[in-house]
Amino acid sequence: MLIGEVARRSGVSTRMLRHYDALGLVRPTGRTHGGYREYSDADVRRIFHVESLRTLGLSLRQIARALEDPEFAPAELVAELIRWTEERLERERELLDRLRTIDASEPTDWPDVLRLVELVRGLGSTNAARRQQAVLTGPENARAPAELLAAAVLAETDPHVAGALRWALARAGGQGAAELIEGVRADDAGVRRRAVLALAELPTSPDVAAALAVALNDPEPAVRRCAALQLAAPGATEAVPTLIEMVVEGDNDVGAAEALGSVAADGHCTHEVVAALSDELAEPTAGSATRIRLAQALVELASGTTEADRTEIGAAGSDADAGSGSGSGSGAQVGVGADGGAALHGDSGGTASTGGESGPGPGARTDAVAGKGATVTSHAVCAVMERLARDEDGDVARVATAFLKMLDGSGR
Repeated sequence: MLIGEVARRSGVSTRMLRHYDALGLVRPTGRTHGGYREYSDADVRRIFHVESLRTLGLSLRQIARALEDPEFAPAELVAELIRWTEERLERERELLDRLRTIDASEPTDWPDVLRLVELVRGLGSTNAARRQQAVLTGPENARAPAELLAAAVLAETDPHVAGALRWALARAGGQGAAELIEGVRADDAGVRRRAVLALAELPTSPDVAAALAVALNDPEPAVRRCAALQLAAPGATEAVPTLIEMVVEGDNDVGAAEALGSVAADGHCTHEVVAALSDELAEPTAGSATRIRLAQALVELASGTTEADRTEIGAAGSDADAGSGSGSGSGAQVGVGADGGAALHGDSGGTASTGGESGPGPGARTDAVAGKGATVTSHAVCAVMERLARDEDGDVARVATAFLKMLDGSGR
């Protein structure tokens, strides 16, 4: 069979057949009187074998060895080919992602393309400072695709780089939210937390609010606590359980207390917030430090307190923390009624007694506060504080007394 016929039947060009001959990979059995290559059926079968191995990615040298060396084990080579192919596919996927990123940015000229390529390369650096620089040093008019920034912020573990990425994403005006919302449902808790942090800096929308609400039920405390802080707003009672959990455990308890104050700014849910804090105060397992934090959270709820007031009350709490450590052995319990009133009871069911200063009655204090336009929150908190000032846990009593003294001396 002449070379032309072999080329037609095998689909291999005559040029490649000559190349195979030169390499000794497939040599024709003979030649015609005119010197033309003549291939036997066995030669044609070998050509098909060569082409089959080429489809697996083998080089011509590897093919020659595979066909000639009986010792050549195919399993090892195939495993190596799989590894090479996976690496090549990964490079191809990276190239495809880069091209799609550039296409999404709608570049107007090649300098735009080059700037974006530099950003992508910078974000892929193993050096955190290099990644941060890539985010912060781009030209003002260079618009990075929000999808790229969202993907980067979900993957970024360095807090400084993550902050820069959230800033850049916030400048995109709400774009990239879909990727972040998807991140709230990721398997990795770190990704979910980063998604919540980034969503909190985007413009409010129904989709963003719904995603944060989903995060409130996250099994990972760090995720749901981050979501609770972001959702805290007047009347947002769904965030209250997690915020109180933060106060109890001392995890950003100051921020959680401030957030509870925001929720209680809606007078319709004041009693719910105060009651929830009071329930935790009543827990037998609540130690002195925990009850002090809960009392300070109640102070935060009261409207009309200034920063100086909070500092004074906080100092009382600090003194209590550093004091003799008289625990809450009395098991005092605070209950809040539907009208915002409260009662403190000891284990025996009687009113707990104490050595704290009581001062004027609760009516006088709440009237003084209300005279300055305070909300119903102040009335509810004052009622609880009157009882806490007589708490058998002296440390808690000192915090409550400091708050009540502040009201007595303020003229409010």
